[in-house]
Amino acid sequence: MSATREERAAVDPRPEGTGDRRPRRAGKKALSDRARGERNLGWILVAPAFLVMLGVVAYPMVLAAYDSLFSYRLTAPDDRTFVGLQNYVTILGDPLWWRAFSTTALITVITVAVELVIGFALAMVMHRALKTLRPVLRTAILIPYAVITVVSAFAWFYAFDLNGGFVNQWLPFVEDDFNWFASRGSSLVVIMLSEIWKTTPFISLLLLAGLAQVPEDLQEAARVDGATFWERLRRVTIPNMKAAIMVALLFRTLDAVRIFDNVFIMTAGTNGTETLAFLAYRQTIQRQEVGLGSAISVLLFLLVVLIAVTFVKVFKVDLSRQRGD
Repeated sequence: MSATREERAAVDPRPEGTGDRRPRRAGKKALSDRARGERNLGWILVAPAFLVMLGVVAYPMVLAAYDSLFSYRLTAPDDRTFVGLQNYVTILGDPLWWRAFSTTALITVITVAVELVIGFALAMVMHRALKTLRPVLRTAILIPYAVITVVSAFAWFYAFDLNGGFVNQWLPFVEDDFNWFASRGSSLVVIMLSEIWKTTPFISLLLLAGLAQVPEDLQEAARVDGATFWERLRRVTIPNMKAAIMVALLFRTLDAVRIFDNVFIMTAGTNGTETLAFLAYRQTIQRQEVGLGSAISVLLFLLVVLIAVTFVKVFKVDLSRQRGD
């Protein structure tokens, strides 16, 4: 028996003759022909770069995952033996991995938290500055980020060095013969200071883009209602730049988890300053344990993926809505 007109209207409320009557999922906005064409054009434009990145990045990742299943040393290539997941069991059961993990977590949490606060303050200064001063301020603030990481690490190392450094002479509460790189605590302080100095401008630049998206009429309405600066910051500014904060925190957290240069140059992993990336380097390059080093790299990759998924789930930001699609 064919359905009546009323029954068909309950499924598709559009008038007859208006085209496709298939029911659409609630909350799913249909793309127009123009939007669909722009999306397809975007895929066509990024396809060459995507294929190149797939070859450059995916192949080493797959090879590392494959090598992690073997007991394999470069000094004995003929003794390659399949061990399955034994390398992962060995790594996760070794206190050396968990010490490197705790060091990496400590550096990541402290540096990202400090950079977020300082970067937000710098972004506010650049956003509120006069138009004539904005280019000068942005250039001055972004100078540290333009410095190569290795150069920055060497500069901080020589500044705190016991023999030729000048920091001990400048700080009145520090003795002249104090060696900053002789203990875990002071070494991590210098490493984190260098990381904060180098990468805070990156966060400030991302947050500045977020501040530019906050509607000014909402700020004016809050001022008219008598809201203080902190109330406007908490109820107007931060909620409207949630996507920018998420992107800044995500990028910097992923970068901090993979910290290597500063540790390699300043301490070479001594005094308990070894991070996960440095541990992978030491196993693969110095000890030439390709199997164990590849397993550490795979675990570090999985950690990065877990952090990225966690950030997206916690912030619950619809990036397409933030772009106005």
